[in-house]
Amino acid sequence: MHEHGVTWVTGAPDLVAAVRSAKQFLTYVASGPFQYAVAEALRLPDSYFEEFRADMRAKRELLAGGLEQAGFTVFRPAGTYFITTDIRSLGESDGFAFCRALPERCGVVAIPNAVFYDHREQGAPFVRFAFCKRASVLEEAASRLKGLAA
Repeated sequence: MHEHGVTWVTGAPDLVAAVRSAKQFLTYVASGPFQYAVAEALRLPDSYFEEFRADMRAKRELLAGGLEQAGFTVFRPAGTYFITTDIRSLGESDGFAFCRALPERCGVVAIPNAVFYDHREQGAPFVRFAFCKRASVLEEAASRLKGLAA
């Protein structure tokens, strides 16, 4: 295996699957090129970061409110751009099935949280939505999701 972007491994299928899982969850992206961006960002004025935080908070509240109106139980995050929801309040319990059907039901996508659990059944009723989008996209998603509550 190589730590800078290109990864390869050979072995028994079950071992390769284990390595692939570890790679997926431990090294989401190769971070080397981002070091230059971080250095530049550190030179930005505090006002940039204050405005960024305010914008993300507003987007979080916009989507969280829409999800609540649609009938989800919403867990507001403090430090990410994903909102985790509980779908049991919608009469659902299988996050994988829910997420597979959601685009056809209302043109919105979500991620089943169970993919992040060692014991997938524990994460089954939870799905997450990203709010790092334009406000107009979030407003449209909230509008489309309202149909789920009916």
